[in-house]
This record gives sequence, structure tokens and C-alpha cells, in this order.
Amino acid sequence: MNSATFALRENLKKLKLATIRKEIDVQIRQAREAGTDYADFLLDLTSVELQHRTANRLKRRMREAKSPLVKTLDGFDTEAAGGLDLRLLRQLATCDYLKENRNIIFMGRSGTGKSHLATALGIEACRNDIRTRFVSCYGLVNELLEAREERALQCLLACYNRYELLILDELGYIPFSKEGTELLFQVLAKRHEKSSVIITTNLGFADWSQVFVDPIMTNALLDRLTHKAHIISCTWESYRLKQSLAMNTNAET
Repeated sequence: MNSATFALRENLKKLKLATIRKEIDVQIRQAREAGTDYADFLLDLTSVELQHRTANRLKRRMREAKSPLVKTLDGFDTEAAGGLDLRLLRQLATCDYLKENRNIIFMGRSGTGKSHLATALGIEACRNDIRTRFVSCYGLVNELLEAREERALQCLLACYNRYELLILDELGYIPFSKEGTELLFQVLAKRHEKSSVIITTNLGFADWSQVFVDPIMTNALLDRLTHKAHIISCTWESYRLKQSLAMNTNAET
């Protein structure tokens, strides 16, 4: 290694360009062999650095989101989802709704892919470097109740308020206590017109009172959540049921 290359590596270290520093020897050799001009050489170097940083940023956002599964829009069977507005889905994938602080509510029976779609949109948000958090409604309420008992509620509320996108999965599967309803209301009320929420639920709006024991709070919550929201009804047949029926049919034959 000559003195110039050594000094270059030291400068890259001070500039915190770790990927370029790691790849510099290979890039210099390839540039010499190919006769690459200076502009193309620098473009290749900076592209490698940016690609590495983008990949690391996505990993960090995905880790922070705590999504239990990795589900993508490409992996969703749109042909089996009759009635799904594909134009709207493509629009939501751009994450423009987050700029308008709009919510998304996926409503439908179990097994129709509501969680898949919500998770996939969460991954698109992570790819756009948007702070995202995925949690089940029941899990969030339990977190809030435990934090209140430990006198750490305000800290947890502030933490959830910092997420630019909050994904609440499986609203309606388990009813909440009055205390749990009040705490969940605090989280959602703070986000109203400030940041977005994606909710998946197996209940129609008229049945939300089964989960939230206070009808007045239920109405106030619905009023906030549905304001300017994209409401997507997942009315097609359950994927899981269809797969189970197909497996049973194959087993019988």
C-alpha cells in the first residue's frame, strides 16, 4: 500500500465512510484495469456506500418495527382478493398517506390477509426510512397497563407518539377493560391528525362497542380514526379456510 492509498484510507475513516474504506482497494484495482474515468470511479464508490447505508437503515427500521413476520405486497395473492382496489393499494405503497397523516383500516373476517397487507405497508414505510411500530391491540393495552403500574406510563406514551406509523393488529379479538380502553384512547387521540395508524379488525364499526366498554369513548375513537381514513373492506374468502379445504380434498383423493 503506497502512502497516498494509506492517507486515503485514513481520510475515509475520519469521514466515517466505512464501506468505501473497505472496498477501496478492489475499486482502485478494477478502475485501473477498466480505465475508468474519475467521475465514474467516484460514482461507483459513492453508490456502494449509499447501498450499504440504505440496507443498514432498513434493517434498523425493521428491527425497531418488531413485526413478527415479514410479509410483502408482492407476496400477497391479489387474484384471490376479489374487490380489492389494486390502484389504491399501489398508491398506499408509496407512503404518501403518511404525509397527510391519514389512517388505514382493514376490516374483514379472519384469514383474509388483513395482517399481511398491514405488515407489507409497514415494510414499505421502513424502506422509506419511516419510524414504524407493529403491535397487536391486546399487546399494546397490556404494555400500557404494565407501564401504569410501574409509573412509566408517560414515558411509554411518548415512545409510541414518536412513531410516524403505528400498526395495530387484531382489534376486536379480545375485549378490553375500561382502564385498557382509556389508555388505548390516549395513544390514538395523541396521534389524531399528527401521525398515521393502520388497524386490522374483524369487526364492523357498529360492533366496536363489544371491545370498548364505554360507548361515548367508542364514538369519540371512531370519529378520530375514520376521519380522512382509507377504509378497506376485505370481503373475499378466507385464505386459510381455502387452503384447509384444498388440503382435505387432496387427502381424500
